Amino acid sequence: TNELLDAIQKKGSADLVADYALPVPVTIISELLGVPERDRSRFHRWSSRLISSTTVLQTALSIPALRSFMAYIRELIELRRASPEDDLLSAMIQAEEAGDRLSHEELVSMIIAMLVAGHETTVNLIASGTLALLEHPDQMERLRQDPGLMGTAVEELARFTSPAENSTVRIAAEDFTLAGVTVPRGDVVIGVIASANRDERHFTNPDALDLGRDPNRHLSFGMGIHYCLGAPLARLESAVAIRNVLERLPRLRLARSVESLPWRTGFLMRGVKELPVTF
Repeated sequence: TNELLDAIQKKGSADLVADYALPVPVTIISELLGVPERDRSRFHRWSSRLISSTTVLQTALSIPALRSFMAYIRELIELRRASPEDDLLSAMIQAEEAGDRLSHEELVSMIIAMLVAGHETTVNLIASGTLALLEHPDQMERLRQDPGLMGTAVEELARFTSPAENSTVRIAAEDFTLAGVTVPRGDVVIGVIASANRDERHFTNPDALDLGRDPNRHLSFGMGIHYCLGAPLARLESAVAIRNVLERLPRLRLARSVESLPWRTGFLMRGVKELPVTF
């Protein structure tokens, strides 16, 4: 983060998405998994294409990106099989559980899921979280004055901005009734995480940003068996990234109106595409 902020300060202005919020988690998940630095921009393009689809046509048009992504991961797996390195991909290839190794296709799907989930939502949390602070200068100053709030602040920014707006789809295994609505067997069910995170039955004044909110049982990282595997990493990345940008850029402000900011399209994720700032 300090290297990125050094470069940003030399320019005098920045897009905090492209110049900061994106490189942080992309670099970290790539280094963990063993993706070469030269290939990181490629996998981000593929990843963004996969999650930005909002129509059947866009989904169909994203298939070539998925195929390219899968082909790249297969090549990387074979490279690590032949020449293991000190990274998570090599460890997964070599790992055994009850005598069984992960199959090739299991490895491909696992790595793609980890690469996508390992940076897309965290980009949104860092960028949208910073935007939320800029929109609530009293809370931003509160955090600057009391850095010990960072733990609850990250939880509140995750709740308030909901980087993963919806759950992935579920299929009803049998007929059931929920809140007076009958859902037939085979129907698709989608949980709207952003709505749950503003549920007035669970949160006092849910539309307010309160960096000291505690307890804060939001659903931004899921729950139960679907709880996010990378939640501790996302929390750490976001805490470090937001803390350092507030410390290093004390005069941080938006370079454009909030209303003019472009937002990412897509079914699952929610976040700003660009966050132009001056300081």
